[in-house]
Amino acid sequence: MAKTGLSDAEKKTLLNLARGTIEASAAGRPLPSVPAAELTENLRAPGAAFVTLTIGGDLRGCIGSLQAFRPLWEDIQVHALDAAFQDYRFLPVTSAEVPLLEIEISHLTAPEPLEYSRPEELPQKLRPGVDGVVLRDGTSSATFLPQVWEQIPQPQEFLSHLCLKMGATADLWRRRMLQVSIYHVDEFHE
Repeated sequence: MAKTGLSDAEKKTLLNLARGTIEASAAGRPLPSVPAAELTENLRAPGAAFVTLTIGGDLRGCIGSLQAFRPLWEDIQVHALDAAFQDYRFLPVTSAEVPLLEIEISHLTAPEPLEYSRPEELPQKLRPGVDGVVLRDGTSSATFLPQVWEQIPQPQEFLSHLCLKMGATADLWRRRMLQVSIYHVDEFHE
């Protein structure tokens, strides 16, 4: 996986921030801030990330952004809240669930267009376990983080599931050219 340049200390700061944010929100307390001494240049720089929550290995929430438009520490805090309390696929996390949560952060590189000539060529262009993939068809889009390859290791099936996530038919990628971008992540967890 691509490294995005975060130190172990910075990763720990972000994981602590995500957990502290969820705990504070669930308890109705003010949100934590990053201590000034820990607010490094990397954490202040614009960054894009996804925060994934699981309980016992089962997904409990996952929200993030593909484009870096705010400081990384703030992006993590916003997505920790959204993953816990705003993911439309799940009811909001309860205070009883907070201690059970396992937090994973995926720090993204900027997405880059993936060039291909024919739909049948697309699966061979993807690198399972390495590439995060964004599909776009007009105004519809969807993404899977590289970690999703663990559940869907076959490129054709991966693309079909991504089309379904986008709200299209599973075979859309086979029938016409879509806009495809790839990115990489530095994934870390508690």
